[in-house]
Amino acid sequence: MSSTKHSFFAGKGGVGKTTMACATALHNAREGKKTLIVTTDPASNLADVFETEIGHKITSIAKNLWAMEIDPDKSTEEYRERILAPMRGLIPDSVMTVLEEQFNSPCTTEIASFDRFVDFMTLEKDGDGVRYDVVIFDTAPTGHTIRLLELPIDWSRHIEESAKGSGNTCIGPVATIQDNKARYDEATRLLADSEKTTFVFVLQPEETSVYETVRSTRDLRELGVRNIELIINGILPEEVCDHPFFRSRFEMQKKYIDQIRRKFALKTRKMYQRDGEIKGIDRLLNIEKDLFENSGEQTFSIADVGGTTAHFADFKSDSIREIIAPSGKTKAIYFTGKGGVGKTVLSVATAYRLASEGYRTLLLTTDPASHIGEVLQRRITDKIQEVEGVANLWSVIVDHDRATEEYKERVLEESKSKYSEDMIVAIKEELESPCTEEMAAFDKFMTYVEANDYDFVVFDTAPTGHTLRLLELPFDYGEQVSLMVTTNQQSAEAKSVTQRRFDRIIARMKDPRQSVFAFVVYPESTPVIEAYRAYLDLKEAGITTQFVVANQVLQSRYCTNAFFAKRRAMQEKYLHEIKERFGLPVVVMPLLESEIVGLEMIEWAATEMFQKNKDGYSE
Repeated sequence: MSSTKHSFFAGKGGVGKTTMACATALHNAREGKKTLIVTTDPASNLADVFETEIGHKITSIAKNLWAMEIDPDKSTEEYRERILAPMRGLIPDSVMTVLEEQFNSPCTTEIASFDRFVDFMTLEKDGDGVRYDVVIFDTAPTGHTIRLLELPIDWSRHIEESAKGSGNTCIGPVATIQDNKARYDEATRLLADSEKTTFVFVLQPEETSVYETVRSTRDLRELGVRNIELIINGILPEEVCDHPFFRSRFEMQKKYIDQIRRKFALKTRKMYQRDGEIKGIDRLLNIEKDLFENSGEQTFSIADVGGTTAHFADFKSDSIREIIAPSGKTKAIYFTGKGGVGKTVLSVATAYRLASEGYRTLLLTTDPASHIGEVLQRRITDKIQEVEGVANLWSVIVDHDRATEEYKERVLEESKSKYSEDMIVAIKEELESPCTEEMAAFDKFMTYVEANDYDFVVFDTAPTGHTLRLLELPFDYGEQVSLMVTTNQQSAEAKSVTQRRFDRIIARMKDPRQSVFAFVVYPESTPVIEAYRAYLDLKEAGITTQFVVANQVLQSRYCTNAFFAKRRAMQEKYLHEIKERFGLPVVVMPLLESEIVGLEMIEWAATEMFQKNKDGYSE
């Protein structure tokens, strides 16, 4: 790997970014380099992998190694206080009150987390005087990472344009954040400097992962990034694939490894799947050895792969017949969970099943790195359209760029009859804020939550942390719905109308007859822990989770050697933990012989998922 100061680990959710980032951090630390690993993922699992508490503070993990998990809420409070503290006592209380209200905007959360990220990009030394030789970023899944990397350019431009106009931004006066522009410009320069920054894409040998890597490397190059490397993770060792089921998966992986070599003229390393979880320093060091000393060649020892007589107490799948049943009103079904656990496939399979039962069904995604089109093998756009070859099924994707443009046009058009010319100019300037994209995507999301033209609306959501952020927005914007902080009667009336809309949406999401929330997990420690944390967050917001899907469970009849027997035994332990922790119906979705791509495989997946409900949902 290139020996640059900054290394970003990126890729589709669930491909092993955190594991590879942690192993790389350990490698640098063992070479005597003072190394800091930072996660920008709002649903971080650094602490789970290192098996130690980290949190929103720089924490010593091992010799020469420190770590930090950026907490969006704490970053927001720190950012707000850093900007406002110097002004207290210097400006009138009435102005200070307006500024404090403005900094309560949900926009502040995005800029604050981003600002913390820039801190580490431009860090000379930390508060304790430590100068880091290497800073490693374990990023959120790809779509959100690309968004994060676009922000230095977007915010620098917005500050510059606002300085020429009103002198205000959606997060306060330009004068209070002007110093940030130089930092954002420096971050942009560092991202494009091949001698300072390396991007490592982690991918698995499967179609959707390869597709996303192709798209994301292209996006990075458009941002000026050139120093890109690959790690192909999760490769099955050939000697354990003696059963025809696993041999078939091995051959499928081999096809995609060859495809990756043809598509990417980049430095590429391989990492083989282990027979258990990668947690703790010792197992990470095993990964580090293969990743660096052995160029990804398999050197770890595999237990006896001969026949095994192990017997498994097969975990029985629960029925969700009563949960996913028509209620006489449009019912929304939200699939959420850690990146890469299979939300998209299960969303598509569920929508396909409901449509095949004769229910008018809309399938949509809120994930900026969505691949429902690749799963369906159909072109999906930001316009609702029928899915070719599937009666009663429609699909749509929330295109963030298109949603932003439509949102700007609509807000300006609606404002013309309500506000003065000066106010319109101010609103227009504020709409150029990078925060507008979040508001626009949320506004589009609300439109589909309110839809009443279908029996079911199935949401394929972004990974957990970003989904929770999306679901929190009705509550946040309920307190901050005016674009400008004003006290006039028109603003109060607009706020009242918007507040009523938020109230309807919140009530709908809290009503289990109209909204079904389901977590998708792999039966492994990290996805289960992350889902349970999110489950508690939803519960605190008054949103009920109705069931859990345990995905890619090994079928015991195929686990005929010690390698897969060990993995299946690990999965069984977590299946029982899922049932105990959540206390909810658990649907077991088996690992299938080939990828779930195309209508034939989708139908197969839908049958497996709803095997207890083959007679449909009607009484």
